[in-house]
Amino acid sequence: MIKPTLLVLAAGMGSRYGGLKQMDAFGPNGETILDYSVFDAIKENFGKVVFIIRESFSKDFQACFAGKFDDKIEISYVFQDLKMVPNNYKFDSQRSKPWGTAHAVWVAKNEIDGPFAVINADDFYGRDSYRALAEYFNNPKSQGRYALVGYELEKTLSNHGTVNRGVCGTHDDNTLETIIETLKIGYDKERRIFYSDESGEKSYLEADTPVSMNMWAFYPDYFDYCEASFTKFLKERGQELKSEFFIPLLIDELIVKGEKKVDVLSCSEEWFGVTYRDDKPFVIERLNQLIAKGVYPDNLWAS
Repeated sequence: MIKPTLLVLAAGMGSRYGGLKQMDAFGPNGETILDYSVFDAIKENFGKVVFIIRESFSKDFQACFAGKFDDKIEISYVFQDLKMVPNNYKFDSQRSKPWGTAHAVWVAKNEIDGPFAVINADDFYGRDSYRALAEYFNNPKSQGRYALVGYELEKTLSNHGTVNRGVCGTHDDNTLETIIETLKIGYDKERRIFYSDESGEKSYLEADTPVSMNMWAFYPDYFDYCEASFTKFLKERGQELKSEFFIPLLIDELIVKGEKKVDVLSCSEEWFGVTYRDDKPFVIERLNQLIAKGVYPDNLWAS
């Protein structure tokens, strides 16, 4: 049995946060959120971690994590660049940003030859989510299928601004029916959860609506599906300066075509992360609570 790989999306520039939050310290000994993610993955027998980063901050990123867990898990770094496209597609030279999360996974295709999980670098998912993924990969019934770890929407929002979430619709057997990348979700003055469409019209969502926090379980055939879908995306929207090819766009397409079944895995953890700078004190407090409960050691990599 090949140990699964943890693929970490860490190429974001943190525009709403005001800096590279994937390297910011939150733990009592300077630990990043990503440190806790790798720690949990190691505990659940993942065998490799691949970091998707930008070349512009690669030296600082590698220096941040050098020597922490090199002896505990295999490490690889891959640069995400907007020039990395199928068939040397010619896009508008004014475009300045890469192509989104599905593209970020695709660029790692030469580093992965077995089952792999995808996470965001700045999201804390909790040990149970990694355990759920490990159990999924170990289940023969998962072969040929994909999965995501679902969280209740209300447990994933920020009090300091709107967020983007993959809103899920599920069948009775907990397989994914639809996933729609929904932008600018937040609270109104009455603490109702809403989002606004492109015209500014508001729609409301229930607190327990399942959402994807970009924690996925895939197999290597993802890369072939992704390349075909990305090629189509580029033909249709590649000349837009800010178009993005999200994982949910690919997954929804595969479901609609009947090419993949996607299981929705539940876990008992409460997600938390940093979208805005004002989120940081809450994250520090939650980590300290988990350390006080003995979930994590005070110094994560001391032993």
